[in-house]
Amino acid sequence: QVQLVESGGGLVQAGGSLRLSCAASGHTFSSYSMGWFRQAPGKDRDFVAAITRNTEATYYADSVKGRFTISRDNVKNTVYLQMNSLKPEDTAVYTCAASAYFGGTYSARWVYDYWGQGTQVTVSS
Repeated sequence: QVQLVESGGGLVQAGGSLRLSCAASGHTFSSYSMGWFRQAPGKDRDFVAAITRNTEATYYADSVKGRFTISRDNVKNTVYLQMNSLKPEDTAVYTCAASAYFGGTYSARWVYDYWGQGTQVTVSS
């Protein structure tokens, strides 16, 4: 079992920045690739970013590429999502997830084994 707890969400004006954190406990954090997803009201949960076990690779949705950065600290058992140049359309509940192995399917929800509860991000115009 892996427990995931997100933090760092909040209200920010358009153009601002936030950094989300996802703290993991349980099994060895470095054994898991990690992802961030988001869900806006009335919409599906969409892929945002992913990172492999030892940061060999990172992946981003086109909508956030160049604005968001995913990173991880395997000593602190934490994955981060730095969000810059935020837009109102980034408003959503952001959730982190852990995958024992996602291969090339890093954007698919079904490859993730554990999920956090989410943190709300609201971007005002």
